[in-house]
Amino acid sequence: MQFKNPELLYALFLLVVPILIHLFQLRRFQKVKFTNVKFLKSVKLQTRKSSQLKKWITLVTRMLLLASVIIAFAQPFIPNTEAFNQKQETVIYLDNSFSMQANGSNGTLLNEAIQDVINTIPEDEVISLFTNDKTFRNITVKALKNDLIQLKHSPTQLNYAAAYLKGKQLFSKGSAATQNLVLVSDFQQKEQPFNFETDSTVQLQLVQPKSTITSNISIDSIYVSNTTSETLELKVKLSNKTEPIKNVTISLFNDDVLLTKSAVDIDKEAEATFTVPNNKVINGKLTINDAGLQYDNLFYFNINSKPKIKVLAINGTADDSFLNRIYTEDEFDFKSFKLNTLNFNLIPDQNLIVLNELETISNALKTALIAFKNDGGKLLIIPSNEIDIISYNQLFKDLSVSTFGNQNAIEKRITSINYDHPLLANAFYSKVTNFQYPKVEKSYLFTSNSNSVLSYEDGSPFLTGNTNTYAFSSALNSDNSNFKNSQLIIPVLYNLGLQSLKLSKLYYTIGQPNTIAIQIALGQDDILTLDTDDSSVIPLQKTYSKSVLLETQDFPNTAGILNVKNKETVLQNLSFNYNRAESTLNYYDLSTLNGVTTTTSLATTINNIKSNTTINALWKWFVIFALIFLIIEMLLLKYLK
Repeated sequence: MQFKNPELLYALFLLVVPILIHLFQLRRFQKVKFTNVKFLKSVKLQTRKSSQLKKWITLVTRMLLLASVIIAFAQPFIPNTEAFNQKQETVIYLDNSFSMQANGSNGTLLNEAIQDVINTIPEDEVISLFTNDKTFRNITVKALKNDLIQLKHSPTQLNYAAAYLKGKQLFSKGSAATQNLVLVSDFQQKEQPFNFETDSTVQLQLVQPKSTITSNISIDSIYVSNTTSETLELKVKLSNKTEPIKNVTISLFNDDVLLTKSAVDIDKEAEATFTVPNNKVINGKLTINDAGLQYDNLFYFNINSKPKIKVLAINGTADDSFLNRIYTEDEFDFKSFKLNTLNFNLIPDQNLIVLNELETISNALKTALIAFKNDGGKLLIIPSNEIDIISYNQLFKDLSVSTFGNQNAIEKRITSINYDHPLLANAFYSKVTNFQYPKVEKSYLFTSNSNSVLSYEDGSPFLTGNTNTYAFSSALNSDNSNFKNSQLIIPVLYNLGLQSLKLSKLYYTIGQPNTIAIQIALGQDDILTLDTDDSSVIPLQKTYSKSVLLETQDFPNTAGILNVKNKETVLQNLSFNYNRAESTLNYYDLSTLNGVTTTTSLATTINNIKSNTTINALWKWFVIFALIFLIIEMLLLKYLK
């Protein structure tokens, strides 16, 4: 038995008071001689014994009465558990990702968990709580209440192992308290393995609220499937996580103006097709009506006016007609000059420069090309059969490209494609394995095999390069190679042209690194901003003479269409959408985990933690005992003669 107010037990020393009173009242009587009457002497002796017995019983009763009152005020209790005397420290992870928008029995899963925290934990209790994007450490529930009520869904989610480690870090260092870590999430199945490190110092409890939704349709992506001079054909991809659904309506808006609607039947996946005018600026928004998760029912995209990509070919004696066929005038501004007729003032204005089989590279040209590359331009080098290898290698060293070695006169076939190279990103729908291998008669050996895009059958590079500079190892004229007739030349060179000017895409994904080129020549102190109706932010940016590269990842964190502004001038719009990874309705089975307590209700888990600190209060019993002893004393005084 323990006491809430043990200091009051010192009052038990007051029990000496009734004892003293009793002894004072039981002092010895003075003898007075009286007539020696035998009968009176006997009555006197019997009366004295009865009086002493009654007073001793009354004394014991009064002492028990006083002791019961004192002990009742000290509030005795018996702990329910052995862990009662240990201090309890609680850390809660509250998953506020979009999958927690799913409806439970009393609103969304996130709102249910918030209400359990507010209603179950006492207002003055100190806890630590963190979400995917916020952390509250050592705070009372009363101070936390408003933040919880206003908590919004996060576009990113901590993986479960990271949430576990972060929760452990929020416990007090060196504390002997029992550490209760509660992870509240629907525990969607992810690509990462699902397990937790065993830690005997942490009591891990998983809460997996159950969703009542049985279906969810998501708008996953949009892309241009066909282009004409007048129209663009847009394909919209949708996915479904449950049984097939018929007649799903998709609406296409330009700003707030409804352009058209379409309906599709969807099993696991489906596509809808929309046709819009080409070369028209569209701030697009796609919507569907779906009772499942709400965040994936909207999809934003932009079609901005596209500047033509400037490509300059500097030719030696070789033919450049193959370049003219790839860099067509609908997308590219292609110019071609012989080296002896080139106006060097054109070089800084280009996006891509192709050195087409020059025999030598002069110092003046090398200086201009290095300045062009440093200003963000891309360079493609095609050597001739007979080159001044020293002038080439001097340029390669300045451009950080592998230099040429000796020329090889043995015929080689081009057999290997590096699909993971950034130059070939999205260039092929699938890995090509049955193409006709191109060949070359003569080629130069690169001194390094790194950064190869295309390789020969012996593993040496045919095309190599880094972010801004690429070089072939051989001439591409028909006498030396049939590569110009190969199916590989178009995706390789076309992709190189597209990447030389990073045009804004139809949309970008929030939380992923994005690099966006804005074609504008800024003043020295000018900067670009990304603006919404409510906020404005300055993103990371690199300024070149003719463009600005914007880099986004942490911002924006809300889906929508943003304005790219130079001061008050809107240059173009960018669309951002949430990652669709949260749309799946597949969840982990927590019953397979060992050594972990799992429930479906946060309130139940909190009550289980609180039960470790509950007690059986005994003060009421001692009040009852005091009343009983009081009644006994009254009866003794009244009826015991």
